[in-house]
Amino acid sequence: METKKNRSIALSTAYLPNIQYFSKLLYGEAIVEQHENYLKQTFRNRCEILTANGLMSLTVPVRHGGSKIKIRDVRIDYADNWQRLHWRTICTAYHSSPFFMYYEDDFLPFFSEREEFLFDFNCKMLCKLIELTGLKTEISLSENYLQNCDMDCRYTISPKIKTEDPDFSPVPYYQVFSSKFGFQPNLSILDLLCNEGNNSYSIIKNSGRQG
Repeated sequence: METKKNRSIALSTAYLPNIQYFSKLLYGEAIVEQHENYLKQTFRNRCEILTANGLMSLTVPVRHGGSKIKIRDVRIDYADNWQRLHWRTICTAYHSSPFFMYYEDDFLPFFSEREEFLFDFNCKMLCKLIELTGLKTEISLSENYLQNCDMDCRYTISPKIKTEDPDFSPVPYYQVFSSKFGFQPNLSILDLLCNEGNNSYSIIKNSGRQG
């Protein structure tokens, strides 16, 4: 079992989190922050995948009424059919990957059923992804805004931060379009699962440092 109860790591909520995020789940007890203010242009409602046209960001549209709204209260915007768009893009990108067909039924409900709040949507998806990758991590939610923990990654796993993470070194793996674009590191865990299946756990473990 990878989790160690005497260590804790703070994480933000995230949409189809990347491999760096999942490598942190092996560090210890994971606490997802639910009392922070929502931040735009982050992985809280965005992920990155690899398509035939290169890297692509998928963003969950949200409705928020001001600059300071708790992440727990952010509602998903269904004015446009983003679920259909995301699912069609995912299917097109990964239909020829070795393992997409094995996970298709697990992913489809997230793109056909409506969840009101982004935080709830992400949490349900995270639990499913943990199950599919075979991680044994225990997830809890912050009771208040978290002040102290052993490792704080709430704001460091971000598309805006390009500095190296000394505890994360992405292990290359097979990707459908690697012959065209070369290996693209640290994409959504979806990319890893579709391309490597049951081997995803070992790649996550070897990419992160849990000591």
